[in-house]
Amino acid sequence: MTSPDAPLLSRGELDAQLGGGARAWLDEALAEAAHAAAHPEAEPAANTYAVPPWELRFAAAGRHCGLERADSVRSLLLTESRAGLDAVTRLYEQGTAAERRAVLLTLPALDLGATAVALVEDALRANDTTLIAAAVGPYAGEHLDPHNWRHAVLKCLFTGVPVDAVDQLARRSRGDAELARMLGDYAAERIAAGRPVPADLHRVLALTAPGPEATGPEAPGPAAPTASTAPSEES
Repeated sequence: MTSPDAPLLSRGELDAQLGGGARAWLDEALAEAAHAAAHPEAEPAANTYAVPPWELRFAAAGRHCGLERADSVRSLLLTESRAGLDAVTRLYEQGTAAERRAVLLTLPALDLGATAVALVEDALRANDTTLIAAAVGPYAGEHLDPHNWRHAVLKCLFTGVPVDAVDQLARRSRGDAELARMLGDYAAERIAAGRPVPADLHRVLALTAPGPEATGPEAPGPAAPTASTAPSEES
């Protein structure tokens, strides 16, 4: 499995890294995926237990090509097969955490529109930080509704996922008073409990300032509560 911020490898990059046996396996796997894309009528019915051969390859990618390249191999299989919502959902729901991560990373490259948002929402309910980091990528940035997107940002803060993983963070945070309120409440809760406020919280809070100038971590914005400004029992 690759690290959360590692780019997916292209076919050429994979070929340069793989040995002869692994390259041959990948050739066969991608040929099966391409055949499925060219013959969608041959896909098993949704109520059968049969699955296309390339989906079996999807699960075996790490074993044949190495865990560090599995995300890239699985992503290629998804795009080469032109996986639809049924296949993507099946692979996600039946997959391991690593397989689910590969699905999430590949969603932006598939022609699914907003139909796969439920998979992102499911991943954001998990506590696996690799799934959360994959879930807040470009697909969520484009398709997640404002309410769930705000909670995704908070989930990153709760779990320690760097907010750099959140796609379109500056654009979607800009002028978002509700997000600013949620961040302020969370900061106040942390202070009241004697816990530190994550540095990333101040960064996102600064981005919520209205106007095009709020595009970076140094942009002005509402201030989060601090230990000296948080309400005391005497106030």
